[in-house]
Amino acid sequence: MIMDKIALVLSIIGGLNWGLVGIFKFDLVAFLFGGQTAAISRVVYILVALASIWCISLLFRDRTDNEKHV
Repeated sequence: MIMDKIALVLSIIGGLNWGLVGIFKFDLVAFLFGGQTAAISRVVYILVALASIWCISLLFRDRTDNEKHV
């Protein structure tokens, strides 16, 4: 399902960004889009959060259901 792949990509981006924050104290999203309070940065943060919420549903899906869509 395309929504699953988009959610996974956004979650990976969020995870990598948090890794950079934790290791180097460097927020790549804020750097790229003009700071943490910039509108576009906030949109990216919201999209990553929504994607992570969507990914929770992946934990509870039947594995055979996913194989039908492949």
